[in-house]
Formats: sequence, C-alpha cells, structure tokens
Amino acid sequence: MLSAIMEDYLKAIYYLQDETDERVRTSTLAEHMGVEQPSVTSMMKKLAERDLVHHEPYKGVELTDTGIPIALEIIRHHRLLERYLTDHLEYDWAEVHDEADRLEHHISNQFADRIAEQLGDPAVDPHGDPIPTAELDISAPKCGETLADHQVGDSVRIERVPDEDADLLRYLSEHGIHPGTEVEIVEVTSFGMVTLDLDGGDEPVALPEKVARSISAQSLSEDTS
Repeated sequence: MLSAIMEDYLKAIYYLQDETDERVRTSTLAEHMGVEQPSVTSMMKKLAERDLVHHEPYKGVELTDTGIPIALEIIRHHRLLERYLTDHLEYDWAEVHDEADRLEHHISNQFADRIAEQLGDPAVDPHGDPIPTAELDISAPKCGETLADHQVGDSVRIERVPDEDADLLRYLSEHGIHPGTEVEIVEVTSFGMVTLDLDGGDEPVALPEKVARSISAQSLSEDTS
C-alpha cells in the first residue's frame, strides 16, 4: 500500500516526464512539489526500493514499468473525479482540481470505473486533458501547438487549458473560453498580448503571451475531424 504522498510523487514524475520526454531532475521535481530537494531525494530512495522509479544521482529520475501504471491509475481517478464534479455536482471547473487532488487517493479502481460508466466513458476532463482508459491507455494530445504559436488571422479551436490556476480558469470561463471554443487571433502586440475574437462572443479577449502559451489550440484549417 502506497501513501498519498508517494502517489503524488509518481503522478508528478509522470507529468514532468511527459512534458520533456526525458529523466526528471530532482530540483525540477522539488519545485513542482513545493518541497526542499532533500525531501525529494529521500522519497526517491523509498520509491526506488519499491522498484517504482529509477533514480541516479545527478542524472534524474524516471518511472519504472511498475511505477507507470500506478501513476496512470491516480491520473485516471483525478480526471474522472474532475469530470464528475463538474458534470453532476455543479462544481465550477476552477474548483475541481484541488477537490480531485484530495479525493483521488481514496477511491478504488472499481469506483473509478463506475464513475466512468455513469459519465459515458469521457475521453477528456473539463480542462481538455485526456483521461486514461480502464486499461490505462492514454491518448496523445491532438496537437502540440499553443495559442501563442498562431498568427493574426488564424482560426483555431481551444483543446486544453492549464488546470492548476483557479484565477485563470475563472477569467477564461467568464470570457467563454473552454476546450472546444473556436477563436480567431485578431492581434499580437509587441509587448506580449494576444487578442482573440470568440465565435459568437460580444467583444475580443486579450491574454498575456505567457497565458496564451499555456493553452493548447488546433488550427481549424488543419482539423480533419
């Protein structure tokens, strides 16, 4: 039986590994987890003893074949809970990340499967992140592009938004920006603002480039779905 903090570390390593496709530095993991590096080093030793991670000093850490499915199970629990909380319990999508973080360690795989069945086996969570299947298969993102990668005049569909910044999620929601929203890039300023015209929106929405770079978007001209 793993503790909740052990599962949190495995989930974090999976996320960071998925972003870079390489070993995760312990300093990066410490920053992500909000802890001091000695705490990470101590935890890596415990996880390595259970054959859940490969950890080499100064070379970083990666999940083992044993650790990966555990991380994916927790991610499946988390994202299904987010979907259930928004779809059936009327939670705001800005609230569900923290709530799912608290609950994900305390439900069984059978319970997660019941949630998935109740929801009709959703493919993504409210923020557009893919939900692993019961077999722990996880789909790749539809595209690797962000809003900031597109040019003025491009029409795009929002695919994914970051889920950890509640204030940002509230701002996006207030302006009608969700996964599936279609927008046109109408202005990109030299001082780092990206302005969007929403399909059916009353007025353009301006986002800082840093925010635009965190939002995945697919060009409608390349969309064959």
